[in-house]
Amino acid sequence: PRILSQQQQKALKALIMALKSDSFSAVLLHGVTSSGKTEVYLGLIERALQLGKTALVLMPEIALTPGVALEFRARLGNTVAILHSGLSDGERHDEWWRIKRRDAQVVIGTRSAVFAPLENLGLVVVDEEHDPSYKQQESPRYHGRDTAIVRGKQAGAVVVLGAATPSIETFHHSQNGKYGYLQMSVRIHSRP
Repeated sequence: PRILSQQQQKALKALIMALKSDSFSAVLLHGVTSSGKTEVYLGLIERALQLGKTALVLMPEIALTPGVALEFRARLGNTVAILHSGLSDGERHDEWWRIKRRDAQVVIGTRSAVFAPLENLGLVVVDEEHDPSYKQQESPRYHGRDTAIVRGKQAGAVVVLGAATPSIETFHHSQNGKYGYLQMSVRIHSRP
């Protein structure tokens, strides 16, 4: 088992409590670079799976997806599906059907993965929620982060908005009580 920092433990505990409530909540996980947000996401996904729920993880760029997918698959096995436009039509088809058949309970992808056919959605993670690549510029226009929040609300899921530099909107919502707020201000092993 991985040893978590105090801030990681505190964040994970609070998010697991939200997950167990079986009701919608959105939380800004404001963590500096290298504070260990990914480890918190993994622990939370494991808990969601134990509770019989599925999880969706949105990444801002295709380039980030393979590394994250390797890390997630090493920990979660074949429960992980990947969805992004860099896949061939056949690969996307196969992954979509794995999700639809419930062979995969965790989906990692870019903004269009928000539409993955996950059932019993319990957790949505939007990593680097401030990134402008979540905005779809062509028709149909949508914002992946905002769509993820709506999808989480409809499913009664926990939505974690992770960022080292959150968007003004998200930060404002976390400060006025619309979203929860968790901070991780220390890098793992006090790295410079």
